[in-house]
Amino acid sequence: MADLVMAPPPAMDLFGEPIEAHPPWFKPDAFLRAGFDADAYVAELRSYVPLDSLAAELRAHLAALRAELVGLINRDYADFVGLSAHLKGVDAAAARMRAPLADLRDKVAAFRAGASAALAALREGLQQRAAATAARELLELLLDTSHVVSKVEKLIKELPTAPSDSSNAEIPINDTGTPNGKAGTGVRETQSILLERIASEMNRLKFYISHAENLPFIENMEKRIQGATKLLDGSLERCFVDGLEHRDAKVIYNCLRAYAAIDNTSSAEELFRTTVVSPLIQKIVPQNYARAVAGASSDELEEDYQQIKACVEKDCKFILEISSSENSGLHVFDFLGNSILKEVLSAIQKGKPGAFSPGKPKEFLRNYKVSLGFLDFLEGYCFSKSAVTKLRYEPAYTDFMRQWNVGVYFSLRFQEIAGGLDSTLTNTFSPTGLNEAQQKPLLLKQSIKLLESLDSCWSDEVLVFSHCDKFLRLSLQLISRYTTWLSCGLSARKASDRSPNSPADAEWALSIPIEDFIYIMHDVHAVIGELSESGSFIGHVNQSLGSCPIEVFNLVKGSILQAAEPLKELLPAIMDVMIGIIVKKSNEDLKHLKGITATYRMTSKLPVRHSPYVSGILHPLKVFLEGDRMHYLSEDDKTKLCRGSANKITATYYDLVSEVVTVARKTESSLQRLRQGAQRRVGASTDASDSIISDTDKICMQLFLDIQVCCLPLLPLCS
Repeated sequence: MADLVMAPPPAMDLFGEPIEAHPPWFKPDAFLRAGFDADAYVAELRSYVPLDSLAAELRAHLAALRAELVGLINRDYADFVGLSAHLKGVDAAAARMRAPLADLRDKVAAFRAGASAALAALREGLQQRAAATAARELLELLLDTSHVVSKVEKLIKELPTAPSDSSNAEIPINDTGTPNGKAGTGVRETQSILLERIASEMNRLKFYISHAENLPFIENMEKRIQGATKLLDGSLERCFVDGLEHRDAKVIYNCLRAYAAIDNTSSAEELFRTTVVSPLIQKIVPQNYARAVAGASSDELEEDYQQIKACVEKDCKFILEISSSENSGLHVFDFLGNSILKEVLSAIQKGKPGAFSPGKPKEFLRNYKVSLGFLDFLEGYCFSKSAVTKLRYEPAYTDFMRQWNVGVYFSLRFQEIAGGLDSTLTNTFSPTGLNEAQQKPLLLKQSIKLLESLDSCWSDEVLVFSHCDKFLRLSLQLISRYTTWLSCGLSARKASDRSPNSPADAEWALSIPIEDFIYIMHDVHAVIGELSESGSFIGHVNQSLGSCPIEVFNLVKGSILQAAEPLKELLPAIMDVMIGIIVKKSNEDLKHLKGITATYRMTSKLPVRHSPYVSGILHPLKVFLEGDRMHYLSEDDKTKLCRGSANKITATYYDLVSEVVTVARKTESSLQRLRQGAQRRVGASTDASDSIISDTDKICMQLFLDIQVCCLPLLPLCS
């Protein structure tokens, strides 16, 4: 390495830059990047730099790097050679430093071992203390359990000896010789207070037992606990029933608190149902179906509900007020659902099972609506929205609502309404005429039946609000059925299709006279008016959906208006059918037009008056417009009918006239060529024949007279 010499500094150009400076495309800094890829680098440069130039630059850069490395080594070479001389005595210094460190390590290890032993002993002591604490707590729990059981048994034994049992206690007699009511009230109240105390202790006992299950001590006490529970239930039941019979609010309040304390609300609800509610309901709803009043509808519930409401108001309101009082803790009871509604449902099922049958839709709907009214009456006793929600989720409430099979009711109504309309549409087409007593000016039985069916869907005697979406669908189906019936008939009449493959709905339109289409046009306009936004039907629907948000009604209204659109599209088709019938009758007379050609080929007379057939061309249109049913058409429809018929008749007339004139001219041209050829053969002059009026001219003159006579009546008709 001593022979290494510093590389000469790079030569500078005129401006002080190294002569071997790299070109702009070669950047050595790219080699220092962490993600440098040689293949990608070469591929990128080779597109615009020759490989020879790139190789030359790389070799030059390698030489520069080597020269720089040699310079760095030569600069610190002397220090590198003398490094071993400067490191003498370092090992001894390191050994002197290791001795105290080793001593410190030993002390730390000894301290760690002592701390670990102390920690283990501490943990063991804590575990023993925790076990002792748990054992003490369990012992205290068992002692408390035994104490509570003994206390409950003692309190229960005190019940008969205290002035609590109305059957054993002697009720004081006042001066008049009658029992003292105040003393009886005090007896019941004292007993109820004691029962509430016992119930509180029983609740405490249940808590203790839940934390000490499967222990021999608890299992040995099981019979005592069951006996105390049974005695408490019996005493509480007697006291509660006694309080209900005497309407003693304090006794009932204390008993309810006792039932709530032992979490046995269902027993209180069942006692109230059997003691108070059931006798009242059985008087109103006969339990034997044969005991119903003869000659009356035994399945009607309206009068029964009125009586039941009166009984609830008179005989059940007191306990509802007690259970809903603030800060009483009695909100867990649900006498509305589990006592009153449950008993009402049971009584109806036994006494009037037919009330739930949808086989008689009218009676079913009346009973269903009054039942909903009864539920609203019961919900009126709920003190909050949460209480209403709780009532609706009670099993008795859901069972009551499940009895009303509204889906079957709707199916029967669907068959009744849709079947009635379908039967009317398939019957013989027979207009009824306009009856002044009709609320809606309709002329066809089919149209009258449609509006009656639509009104029936939303009438109070048919509609079930919870299924109004299904009744809306039925209404749209009725409109669609009526539209299909008209559309099939009009299509068949246009095609004059009497084949057996024609739809059954089209038979009526193949044989009716043109005058009946006036009724159809009139009724379609009337039905569209009824289904319009200003029509009475949408107003009726709005009245039925009065409790719904405006967004819902807008959707319903939009669906009805959309269902009426196909009816509007049928109006031009009805007009085309009437025009087609008139034009068909007029064409019968237009067929005689071709006879003009034969007439004027056999005579030399000039036409002086119109042809006889002309008077019959517009006769069908005139007779139709002068008919007694035209007042059912609007002026706009009359104008459209007249102009449409006139346009088609004159167009047909024009085609026939053009054909006759064209044929006549061709025939005359052929005959004239034959005559001219014959005259040239005999040398005769053709001037005389040219002055004669030709048959074509006579035919055109006759057609001109006919057209004048035919078109003049159109002016007043179509004006």
